[in-house]
Amino acid sequence: MFPFFKNKFFLFFKLKLLFRKKSFFFLRKLKKEYPSAQIYLVGGAVRDLFLSVPTQDYDFVVRNLSLKQLENFLSLHGKVNLVGQNFGVLKFTPFKQAFFSEIDFALPRQDFSFETGGYRDVEAQYDSQLPIEEDLSRRDFTVNSMAVELNFGILKKFILIDPYQGQKDLKAKVIKSVGQPEKRFAEDYSRLLRGIRFVCQLSCNKVNPKWKIERETWQAIKKNIPCLFTSKRQTVPYEVIAKEFLSAFLAHPLRAFDLYDQSGAFQKLMPEILKMKGCPQPQNWHSEGDVWVHTRLALKNLYSPSFFREFKTRKFSLQLILSVIFHDIGKPYTIQTPAQDHVDRLRFNEHDVRGGEMAEKICQRLKLSSPPKLGINIDNVVWLIDHHMLFSQGRIEDMKASTIEKYFFNPQKPGLDLLKLSFLDISATVPPSGQPNFTDFYKMLDRINSLRAKKYQKKNEQKLPAPLVNGHELIKEFNLSPGPQIGKLLSLVREEQLNGKLKSKKDVFEFLKKVYASWRKD
Repeated sequence: MFPFFKNKFFLFFKLKLLFRKKSFFFLRKLKKEYPSAQIYLVGGAVRDLFLSVPTQDYDFVVRNLSLKQLENFLSLHGKVNLVGQNFGVLKFTPFKQAFFSEIDFALPRQDFSFETGGYRDVEAQYDSQLPIEEDLSRRDFTVNSMAVELNFGILKKFILIDPYQGQKDLKAKVIKSVGQPEKRFAEDYSRLLRGIRFVCQLSCNKVNPKWKIERETWQAIKKNIPCLFTSKRQTVPYEVIAKEFLSAFLAHPLRAFDLYDQSGAFQKLMPEILKMKGCPQPQNWHSEGDVWVHTRLALKNLYSPSFFREFKTRKFSLQLILSVIFHDIGKPYTIQTPAQDHVDRLRFNEHDVRGGEMAEKICQRLKLSSPPKLGINIDNVVWLIDHHMLFSQGRIEDMKASTIEKYFFNPQKPGLDLLKLSFLDISATVPPSGQPNFTDFYKMLDRINSLRAKKYQKKNEQKLPAPLVNGHELIKEFNLSPGPQIGKLLSLVREEQLNGKLKSKKDVFEFLKKVYASWRKD
C-alpha cells in the first residue's frame, strides 16, 4: 500500500520539504542559536517517512545542549510541558500548532533496567554528550532505532544513523529486536505485545500481509508471553496491555487474531476463547468447521469484496471487531449433544446471552475501556453479542416496526454494527452447498429501508420521525393517571405511526378512542 523509499536520498528530499514548513521553523532557529547542537529526528517518524506513511508523531533528540538551555529556547516558541524532565524529556507544542500531539524533545539517554520486565522499572540517565548510537541502542526494534541528523544550510546534508540496519529490515518487512531479544524483552515485557502491534499496523489491513517477526524475536515473544503477569506480580499494567491489544486489532483484526493465538497471548490474556477450538457445529449449517474456524472466517470476511459492496467501507470499529471475536464464545459452554443430553441435534441454547456475559468479564478484566481515545464501550460489545442471533430467529416480516426502530434507529445502540456483525456471521456460516444464506439479512434490510422510505421522511433523511405525542399529552387528553398503561399506549401509537397509519395528533387521539372502546368490550 505504501511505497518504500529505495534509498536515503529520497528520504532526505522528503525531509527537506517537511522541515521547510513554518511549523518546523523553530528548528532552524535552534540550530542557528546553538551551532554546536546536533538535532536528530528519531524513531517512529523516520520509520514512517521511509514507508511514506503519514505521521504526526515527531520525536527529536538534541546533543551538546543542556536540558535547561533546550527548555529556555523552546519556551520562546511554544508551550513546554516538563512532565518528563527527570528523564531528560520535554514535551513541546509550537505556538502555531500543526500537530495532533505534543512533540518530544529529549537529550540522549541510557536506560538501566531493574530486569523485572516492568515497563516503569528502569532508571534513565541522560547525558547531552552521549553519542546518538548509544541512545538508539536502548530502543526496542531495529525499524525504530534509526535517526536522521538535521542540517539546514544550503551545503549541509542530512545524515542517516542506522547502526542496527533498520532500513534493511524495513525493506524486508521484518520486525526484529535491537540486540538480543531475550534481554530486550526482559527490560520491558510490554514490548512482547508491541512487536505484534507493529506487525499489524504495518500490514496495512491487507488480506495477505507480508510483514513478519524475525525468527529469534518471535521465539522470544512466545517464550516470554507468560511474563506479562504472574500470580504474584502484575508486570505489565492492564491499561498498557489494553492499549497494545486494541491497537493491534484495530489495525489488522485477522493478523492480530492469528498472532495472539500463535504467540500464546490468548492463552495468557483470555483463555476462555480457546475452547472454541474443537467445539463442533452442525454440518448442515456449518461445513466450514468448528467454532474457532467459523470465528476466524468471520474476521477474514471483513476484507471480503461482498462486505465492501454491502457497507462501502474498509474501516471497522473496535466494538464490531470484538463482537465478531466473542459472538460465539458461549457455544463451548452451552453445547448440548444427542449422545450426552438426549437432544435431537447439536444445540447451543442461549449461547448469545452466555457469550455476552463472558465477553463483559473479559473486557472488564483486561480494562479494554481504559485507553484514551481507544477504549471500547463494553456495554455496546455485550449488546451486539446478545443480539447477534436476531437474523437467525426467522419471521422477520412479522417483527414490529417499533422493534426495528429500537435496534436500528436508536442512536444509543450500535445498530449499523449489528447489521455488519450479522452479515459477517452469516457469511461465515457455510452450508454443504458452499453458499451462505443471506435471505433473512436482506429481509431485515428491506424492513429497515421501507421505514426510511415512508412518505413522512424528508429526502435522504436517515432518521425516523419524532413521536406524534408524549405521555403528558395522553394523560391530559384522556384524563389518565401516570402508570404502565401510558407506556403501552405510546408503544401502540408508535407502531401505527411507523407503519404510516397515523400522521397527526388528531389521528392519534381518534385511534386511541377506538382502542379504549375495544378494551371496554373486553
